[in-house]
Amino acid sequence: MKILAWLIAAVGLVATFLYIQEGLTGTGPMPWLSGFIAGPIIALTVVPMLFRVSAALENSGFGGKIPAAYRGAPIGMGTVVALSRTGLSVNDQPQLLITLDVDAQDGRSFRATAKQMVDLTDMPAVQPGSLLPVRYLPGNDKVVLATDAPPAELQSVLDQIRLAKGLVTPRQLQISHQGLETQAVVLSLAPTGEIRGNRSVVSMGMRVTRPDGSKFDLVQEKTLSPEMVAQAQPGAVVRVRYLAHDESEVIVVVAAQP
Repeated sequence: MKILAWLIAAVGLVATFLYIQEGLTGTGPMPWLSGFIAGPIIALTVVPMLFRVSAALENSGFGGKIPAAYRGAPIGMGTVVALSRTGLSVNDQPQLLITLDVDAQDGRSFRATAKQMVDLTDMPAVQPGSLLPVRYLPGNDKVVLATDAPPAELQSVLDQIRLAKGLVTPRQLQISHQGLETQAVVLSLAPTGEIRGNRSVVSMGMRVTRPDGSKFDLVQEKTLSPEMVAQAQPGAVVRVRYLAHDESEVIVVVAAQP
């Protein structure tokens, strides 16, 4: 869009020059009413409008593009607090103003907003309580969705944030990286009454299936988000990891949203 705006601006300037030249040197009865009058009209009305639209689209998240200032910026995890439409829409995709509580990798949290074009089919994933990866600039309360980050990087960021906030231990991170992934059935889930980082601490009983098909049971305290509590009710099947040589601790696998 910006390239198109510059091309039209160049055409407008050339036409404006020819219009002025024709007006000053023309010999007709009305030299200022030549066809080149379109030049000033383009330069004064069309070109500014195109640049405004270009600027709006550049920072709108249209097409999943990241603004230049945010490329390579730190990634955090934002929890959606509220959202509203800005009034801009492109190809039936509305632009949303998303308010988020962002967790940085050093454990800090801050309130920020993002403007993003969202396909109507993706709207269910952008609701209050949803976890979205964002890129942020220190000291700036404007963020952009990290649509360019690969899943492996997002998972690493999520792990670092949980570690910085004390939601996981270094050993649990080791299990998440080196452990065997399998399935477990939730046998029991009871709140302890403790809260860590706005998450509930629960006593969770599980029956874990080993790779050979055999099973073992254990009960552990887990710090779970409200969404995870809803997914880990008794009878639910969850993904877990554990070290093959040590079955005393398992972790529930929580995938970062791409």
